[in-house]
Amino acid sequence: MLETPPRFSVSHANRSAFHRDGLRPFYEYRDLGIEAVTSGRFHAHVIRPNPDNPGQAGRHRHALEFQIVYVLKGWVVFDYEGVGHTRLEAGDCVHQPSGIVHAEIEHSDDLEMLEITSPARFQTEAVEPG
Repeated sequence: MLETPPRFSVSHANRSAFHRDGLRPFYEYRDLGIEAVTSGRFHAHVIRPNPDNPGQAGRHRHALEFQIVYVLKGWVVFDYEGVGHTRLEAGDCVHQPSGIVHAEIEHSDDLEMLEITSPARFQTEAVEPG
């Protein structure tokens, strides 16, 4: 079976491109257009805090093949099951393996993160504290 080759894509910086209809209401997301050009194999977006709806993600896990988070600006602290608290600052990158239970603990007001996942759409499951 022949796969369709990925198409060229460019996403120019545009602060107004952030929206609030992503996975978490306390974040704003800027879609970089990767899902459409890779036929859903990958997704990439920039995430920043939503100043009108502060909050944090409770313990959860994702069922996916690949996920990285690269901090562009500010800092964030995650708690990873089996690892503990991990502080990421601008320039830091974390690979979150499929199924790892994690939670955001805190972040700076100016946080911006690039997240890349495969596939683009995946399941997220809340995990009760244990």
